[in-house]
Amino acid sequence: MPDGGRPSGRSCAHLQLLGTPGVTHVVGCTDCLSRGRRWVRLRLCVTCGHVGCCDSSRGMHAHDHYMRSGHPVVLSLASDEDWAWCFADQVFLTRPRESRSGHPRP
Repeated sequence: MPDGGRPSGRSCAHLQLLGTPGVTHVVGCTDCLSRGRRWVRLRLCVTCGHVGCCDSSRGMHAHDHYMRSGHPVVLSLASDEDWAWCFADQVFLTRPRESRSGHPRP
């Protein structure tokens, strides 16, 4: 992958969702916390702000949230990742420059 191992930005029908919503404090995957489980990395739903764990985590709660809600785009909250994923179109998206500093890192 170009750009230091990060996925290259591609487009999809949901690209306009990037940059929303703002989150002030991230504790962890809400579903894992309620079950007393650990997670690998966190993903933020840009439609409603739900924080779920990635597909490498036991619960795969970000994907589960997409399946239940239909909210297609999540941002990676990992400090070493700077991308979004669209579940509906199965593509990585590059976050717009102006929103990169606006999202907290756990």
